[in-house]
Amino acid sequence: MATEETKPQGESELPPTVTDTVPDVIKENISSESEPTATTIPTANAPDPTAVNDGDNPNAAKPKAGKPGKDTPTDEALKPAKEKKAKAPGVEDKPFGDFIQQDYLPALKQGLEKLGTRSLELHFEKRKIPIKGYDQAPECWQVIGKWQPSYKQLREFNIYFFDENINGLKGFACAEGDRLSTMESFLIDERKVSLDLLVFGAVQRLNGQKWLALN
Repeated sequence: MATEETKPQGESELPPTVTDTVPDVIKENISSESEPTATTIPTANAPDPTAVNDGDNPNAAKPKAGKPGKDTPTDEALKPAKEKKAKAPGVEDKPFGDFIQQDYLPALKQGLEKLGTRSLELHFEKRKIPIKGYDQAPECWQVIGKWQPSYKQLREFNIYFFDENINGLKGFACAEGDRLSTMESFLIDERKVSLDLLVFGAVQRLNGQKWLALN
């Protein structure tokens, strides 16, 4: 007959622990609570990773290196605007006398000679304005052109610059032989006169007088 084992007197029976009662596979996957481990369980106090203030949020998302955002100024935008190049002054910006002698007279002579005018003489002088019956006529600067066509009388024209300014008041007169011409306005409808326009105006007026080879 089997006899029951007896425990030493005074030793009490201890209840089984959790480790003694769980399967071995669970034991292998249980981690110690004394060692901190990462968890995927969300918490209400987790910082927002989209925040960009590194001082308030150490887990803030860092901006990616690469192309700047649409609100980020580029290097080109930060460069100072290029200064516009100053427009080079034209011949018309020269002093009045220099422009007439250096530019207008040569250009006018060339333009008229291309149209068949021969032995043309051009002068730039300050003369009295010819007014019939008036000896005390005022003076003004004038471009005076003369030439002698074959078998015809001497032809002369005058372009008057009353204001000593190519954009000021101007007049025109012409004469053939002893016949005098009435003075008329010259390029009064042009707000800004150029070298080409001054040449064209004289050629057009002389051609209207039928003095050029175009007729």
